[in-house]
Amino acid sequence: MRKHNFMENFRTIVSPDASKHKMGISDRIFSTGSCFATAIGNRLLSNKLAVISNPFGVLYSPDAIHKTLHYAIFNEMPPPHTFVQHQDVFLNYDFHSEISSLQEFKLHSQLKEIIGSAHYFLGNTQWLIITYGTSWVYERKDTGEIVANCHKIPQKHFSKSLLSEQQIKDSFKSFYKELKEFNRNIKIVLTLSPVRHLKDTLELNSVSKSILRTACFSIAEEFDDVNYFPAYEIMMDELRDYRFYASDMIHPTVEAEEYIFEKFMESYGSASLKDLMHQWKDIQNALLHKPFHPTSQAHQAFLRITLRKLEELKTTLNVDEEITAVKSQLLTE
Repeated sequence: MRKHNFMENFRTIVSPDASKHKMGISDRIFSTGSCFATAIGNRLLSNKLAVISNPFGVLYSPDAIHKTLHYAIFNEMPPPHTFVQHQDVFLNYDFHSEISSLQEFKLHSQLKEIIGSAHYFLGNTQWLIITYGTSWVYERKDTGEIVANCHKIPQKHFSKSLLSEQQIKDSFKSFYKELKEFNRNIKIVLTLSPVRHLKDTLELNSVSKSILRTACFSIAEEFDDVNYFPAYEIMMDELRDYRFYASDMIHPTVEAEEYIFEKFMESYGSASLKDLMHQWKDIQNALLHKPFHPTSQAHQAFLRITLRKLEELKTTLNVDEEITAVKSQLLTE
């Protein structure tokens, strides 16, 4: 047998298992959790799929993510004691700071719309992607409840602690039972954010990620319709070079996110979906083309070819906006 030559690749390749369940062209997908959930969700959106991407804002801890999904499942508003006013801004402890307002009634309206939209989408969704970010949580000293975001309120009002693997599993099981009663056909993909939380120190970030990873392993082992996708491992082991990190040396670059997304689609995308995404990428590149001479015969022919490709896709994807944009550039004969 030929020995593997490590000099051939200069890196360790992470090869996720192919999922036995595949995402189809018409599937609906709900992505929530850390900023990496936004990265995955937005790429699915850019491919014209039916997606809700991080509607509750960036959330990091499993407890916080499960709590917002509970609100969505039951179309339930957060209780009054979770609302807070800080420096003239009204916020809610269970949601990201981007969901805020200078007027309390407007914040209530925002949350009602967000939760309501999530409720109706989640009830008829085939896929739920959850990205956990940290095991560290902050508890309110006045109520003992875990918050999703401290909203820059002084730390003296909170106690910091580390969720155990068992606490994460118990929280997941409670949420999972509610979810399956609401939508019994939904499948869940768990991922672990590759973003490191340096505020906790590198050592404690490793502790946090280790707890999340073992919890994900146990959960995926217990439930047949829950899978784990190794986004964290791809970043840490395959893309370990700092050229794959943004200038903050914490977040993945756009190229790293794109590479991980391609691995995700290799594992979860159906053949028809991957073929469609390939066609759409070619069209996207064509739409981004900036001609030196828009009225030239060559560019007008290019536009007609692009329009024909869009017309072929319109029964599958909503490309009305793109068709209108291309037609507006065509010269009338």
